[in-house]
Amino acid sequence: MAQVLRPNTTGSLFATDGKPHPLQDTLLAVTLALGILSFVTAMFHSLHLISSWAGLVGIVTGAYGQFISETTRERFGLVLGLGASAVGFFLGMAHGGLFGGLF
Repeated sequence: MAQVLRPNTTGSLFATDGKPHPLQDTLLAVTLALGILSFVTAMFHSLHLISSWAGLVGIVTGAYGQFISETTRERFGLVLGLGASAVGFFLGMAHGGLFGGLF
């Protein structure tokens, strides 16, 4: 039997179950933003404090977002943000760490 095609009328881009997920969407946006910040600043040795701290906070928010996420689209974005945060965090740690040069 042919299935009826229905347009996607949900309000959120990441909610595929038809329900709003404001907390999950916020965690996704924060994790992606911190991941991009951490990844970009990791390319510069002098910005290791920003890179390592943004990466650490991005890993924590991404892990909590994964724990409470409800749809596959949310998890996909969170994995991208977690990966970028982890790379930025590890490179920031290699360049001087969380407190490098302060003490």
